Amino acid sequence: MTLFTKPGCEKCHYITDKFDVSALGITINVLSPDNPEALAHLAWHELVEVAEKELPILVLDDSSHIAGAIKIKTYLSKALHA
Repeated sequence: MTLFTKPGCEKCHYITDKFDVSALGITINVLSPDNPEALAHLAWHELVEVAEKELPILVLDDSSHIAGAIKIKTYLSKALHA
């Protein structure tokens, strides 16, 4: 799984502070002008428009995605208790 975030994003920090994302096997991609690889990865998933409206975005192993801190929190909480 991949979590797309951006610097200074409170909702992004909420997720990374609440969950041990690396222990969950989640890779963090920080979207910033100095990280073209993260921007290319976001475009590959066709999520540029989504990212312009809402972050963070969690891309699941099946390439589907969840956008928004509350939805991601709900998903990860359920995954941890499954």
